[in-house]
Amino acid sequence: MITKYRPQTTFVHPFTDLVNGMFGRDISHFLGHDDVGHATPRVNITETPEKFVVSLRVPGFAKEELKISAEKNTLTVKGEKSSTTASENERFLRREFQAAAFSRSFQLPETVNFDAITAEHVNGVLNVSIPKIEPAKPVTREINIA
Repeated sequence: MITKYRPQTTFVHPFTDLVNGMFGRDISHFLGHDDVGHATPRVNITETPEKFVVSLRVPGFAKEELKISAEKNTLTVKGEKSSTTASENERFLRREFQAAAFSRSFQLPETVNFDAITAEHVNGVLNVSIPKIEPAKPVTREINIA
């Protein structure tokens, strides 16, 4: 199963368990410190017998502005978009397009083929395909006693 990657923090807020029990979320979400904010792309993760697919909604990002990496058992997707500037003879009357950046990480199971991960960017959705591999079966060998 693929899960959201959350590095272990050295300090745990004393009310985290209480809030998690009451609301089913980490207290940092309510304090505005969660890494899933308004600028962070939403994600869907699907699984078939052959692969996992991580789909991120990234409207406005060109594929050149997106970077995907896999290190150990962590898949990381990053995006960075610079803001536009007015040319010499123009000025902004309203400016809502801003520079944006995000980073999402996911823990991958050991039964995926890291060398065969592929991605495609279609209509503002980034689809990362992560093929599965068969888990290594233990080899049993009979040993003769001399």
